[in-house]
Amino acid sequence: MNDQQFSHKTMQRPDDCSLDLHLAECEIGLKQAFSSESLDTGDPAISWLANSEASGSRILHKQPSILVVEDESPIRLLMGSTLERWGYRVHLASGGNEARQAIDRDTFDLILTDVMMQDGDGLTLLDWVHSKQPDLPVVIVSAASDIGMAIDSMHRGACDYLLKPFDHRKLFETIRRALEQRLEILEARAYQHNLKQELRIRTDMLRWAVDDLQRTHDLMLLTLSDALDLRDSETEGHSKRVTAYSIALARALKISPLEIKVLAQGALLHDVGKIAVPDAILRKPGKLTKEEQEIMRTHCMRGHEMLCRIPFLADASEIVLAHHEHFDGSGYPRGLRGSGIPFGARIFAVADSLDAITSNRPYHNAQTFNAAREEIQTRSGAQFDPDVVEAFTKVPCDVWSTLRAETIGGERDHSVLREVLSNLPDLSGLQDLIAMSFSDAQAPVVA
Repeated sequence: MNDQQFSHKTMQRPDDCSLDLHLAECEIGLKQAFSSESLDTGDPAISWLANSEASGSRILHKQPSILVVEDESPIRLLMGSTLERWGYRVHLASGGNEARQAIDRDTFDLILTDVMMQDGDGLTLLDWVHSKQPDLPVVIVSAASDIGMAIDSMHRGACDYLLKPFDHRKLFETIRRALEQRLEILEARAYQHNLKQELRIRTDMLRWAVDDLQRTHDLMLLTLSDALDLRDSETEGHSKRVTAYSIALARALKISPLEIKVLAQGALLHDVGKIAVPDAILRKPGKLTKEEQEIMRTHCMRGHEMLCRIPFLADASEIVLAHHEHFDGSGYPRGLRGSGIPFGARIFAVADSLDAITSNRPYHNAQTFNAAREEIQTRSGAQFDPDVVEAFTKVPCDVWSTLRAETIGGERDHSVLREVLSNLPDLSGLQDLIAMSFSDAQAPVVA
């Protein structure tokens, strides 16, 4: 037998009386094929095998396991012995049923299966294997030079079609190519898995960073509104109260969480422009002169100019600009009317008047929430949007009075406030910030 090729005679099934002789011939041929002398003959397959460790071959880093399915015993033993000498772990099966049992029991990296067997055929086994393990490579081995069968087997998922008789170089290259393809698939899958894990981690980190930034924004808004309120002792806590009222009214009107978020920001900072108003006017106990009123009215425009340049407050700045507009067009600074006034500003206008009527001011004493409701109803269609007023009147007065008490420290559980702010993920930071009671604030609570 030629030391570079398994002869056709070797591949044929011998008579029973010559089986031992046949196996002996195979053993002699294998010894010749894999002797140290043959490694120096320049055979590309053998040279590759000998040098694979030095060249960094990925296949030999893990000893691959190969299942050989062949019903002819001599050929099965010959292939098994050859593959073992090449460094593979080999399991032999005499037919389809035995192969299925082996696959259910063990893990393989490659299957070499004959087409025609006594208990089925290789293509049926191929279909079964890929129904169980789609990525497990299967090489079809056949003595039939049938182009149609070869094409059919490739269409059904075989990674290669090996024609008998074959020399050891062809077998070796077929196995090497199939295992490297499988390794590439496994590496790609591992990469995708790791990429998904990394993406999930980075997404969580980004979400935490965004949440932390949102909490920082909310804290900044709350601190700024507190600083504004402290400039005017008569309106201390006003910004928090009108924010809570505005959110409650917005929920009664069933507007979206995003719109509520913008409204809450605008409500909390509606008087930010008063930073530019002199203390002599802002804290004047008596009635303002006409000139002083004109200066006071500039706070809407000044506040808008401050906030519109901040990207996350640009929408809220429109509420700040329009929070003193009247539904009939008699308000300021632009004299907008009806739907020309931002809806958030129309909601805020009612909330702002509710707090003004029920709080002590230099020009009047605090009134009850029932009295505030009646007064707001009388201004429906003039100062206020009738739709907003209608929604306002449907909220019981007890809700408004309790909400006021919770935002000024009169109540400690904040149950109504938390209910108002519940299920609004964009306001999760404001929920706790607004709910913080005013430590020593003393504002009258009227019913």
